[in-house]
Order: sequence, then structure tokens, then C-alpha cells
Amino acid sequence: MTLERRVTMPRESMTLADLLDRVLDKGLVVAGDISVSLANVELLTIRIRLLVCSIDKAEQIGLNWWRYERSLVRADGEDESAIGRLEARIAELERELERSRKGGG
Repeated sequence: MTLERRVTMPRESMTLADLLDRVLDKGLVVAGDISVSLANVELLTIRIRLLVCSIDKAEQIGLNWWRYERSLVRADGEDESAIGRLEARIAELERELERSRKGGG
């Protein structure tokens, strides 16, 4: 007679939202290097660094470059930021589209 023992471990069910919340809270770093060499002479090196975390976590660890990036932030009194230029261009294209619809009938 054989007795079979099974140890049942409670399985923690995790949804994608839970996983994403955990990653954003703790952070996730992916790093890698790619080197291209010919006859022991390094021709090209590509370094890839990716950090995935929430904005709060990034600021906690001192990463807040988006606050000072000139193309993302408007200076005082400056109306022509990258976002402002894009919004103006979209409005212009919408006006042209509306005119072509009315004219082309």
C-alpha cells in the first residue's frame, strides 16, 4: 500500500494590473550591451538601459529629467513649446480638412 503525500501550496493569483502596479512601485531595470568587433577592433558599442517605474518612484531615486527638458517644458512666458507647436499644427490641419470638405462637397 502506497501513501501519496501532496503538499499543497497556496497559489497567489496575480492579475496584470497587480503585476504592473508592483513593477511601477518597485521599479524594473533592463540593461544590455551590444558590441560589434572586427579582427579584435571594437567598431561599435551600443548600451541599452531601460528603467520602468512610476513617476513618484523615479523622483524618489533622483530621476526627474522631464522637469528640465527644454523640449518638454515651457519656460515662463514661452508659448511655443513642442506641445504648443504640435497643438497649433493639429488645429491648422483640422481647419484645412474642414475647408476641403466644404469646398469639395
